[in-house]
Amino acid sequence: MRLKPKPEVEEEPGQFWKDFIRETAPQFRKPTLEQLETLILPIWRELVDGSCYVDGRLGEIFAELRPDVIVEDNVVAFPAVPASGIPWVRIVSCNPLELKDPDLPPVFSGLPSGDRTGWDDFRRRYHELHSDLQQEFSAFCADRGAPALPEGEFIHDSPFLGLYLYPGEVDYPRSRPLEPTWHRLDSCVREAPPWEPPPGEGKLVYLSLGSLGSGDVELMRHLIELLAQMPHRVVVSMGPQHEQLELAGNMAGAEFLPQPSVLLHADLVLTHGGNNTVTECLHFGKPMIVLPLFWDQYDNAQRVDELGLGVRLAPYEVTGPELRRAIEHLLADTTMHERLGRIATRLQASPGTVRAADLIGSLAGFSP
Repeated sequence: MRLKPKPEVEEEPGQFWKDFIRETAPQFRKPTLEQLETLILPIWRELVDGSCYVDGRLGEIFAELRPDVIVEDNVVAFPAVPASGIPWVRIVSCNPLELKDPDLPPVFSGLPSGDRTGWDDFRRRYHELHSDLQQEFSAFCADRGAPALPEGEFIHDSPFLGLYLYPGEVDYPRSRPLEPTWHRLDSCVREAPPWEPPPGEGKLVYLSLGSLGSGDVELMRHLIELLAQMPHRVVVSMGPQHEQLELAGNMAGAEFLPQPSVLLHADLVLTHGGNNTVTECLHFGKPMIVLPLFWDQYDNAQRVDELGLGVRLAPYEVTGPELRRAIEHLLADTTMHERLGRIATRLQASPGTVRAADLIGSLAGFSP
């Protein structure tokens, strides 16, 4: 099953993402309001096109397999899912601002919760840019036997079960409760192979910008240069362009790392703010410096910063002294470490993976 036609010339493994980063990385430098037109809208269009392309094949798969339940983790609908008549689950694995509330900041904005300045302008611009595509996709969903999409949305809510991933300690206070079909998963951490930290003195700092962010070679080189000046050991998740990166003497790294195992040993994490990394850092009680690039990363960066569990910095503008101050402040903040420790203890005692499996199994007719 592909989300677009197979290319005429066989691609190298990972080539699509390398090309994507090369073409889109300049957009990461723009403010979130400007990204709406030059980055967010093209991403929505790509996702909608993929859904339309694959919908017929998905319908065939569902008709052939007749599963007891379908689990969908996506930001756009696959019309074949609700059209199948099979119970289905919607998972929101991005920041929960995706589940909108008038008293919360608009998703993708990175705007603060306590100051409404800019909220209306952002929402207005988002609607101007996306309404035509949303209505076009809604009509496609209806043509394929699914319900029309809710106003302004690119995906349906499941009438059966919804799961979203965010620890309760950082979740947003809503002016209106979510439907009772929604359940929060505080954290969902996958098992990973053992990993040994590099030898040496000093704290252990972990740098990971995700598969997309780490593909921006210029940005990675900038951060590596700054961290080379720090009196700490640094572990770098080097990503798809790893061959173009040279690590400093205080560093170790690889193209891919078993992140949960690395986080067990890390004292501080520099992250792009992807929802998975943010929730994993909280699961292990690790302070964060969040360097957001696009999508919900700005929302996570703002939430971590405004709750005092880390610091939000601008990835392309951050200077050596600014980064050093942030690192030393976070490493020395014992009160914050105690808060993070309490959060980690609670999350580890109640794994969201088990809760999710029980809920999905119950929907499928299995007893926990």
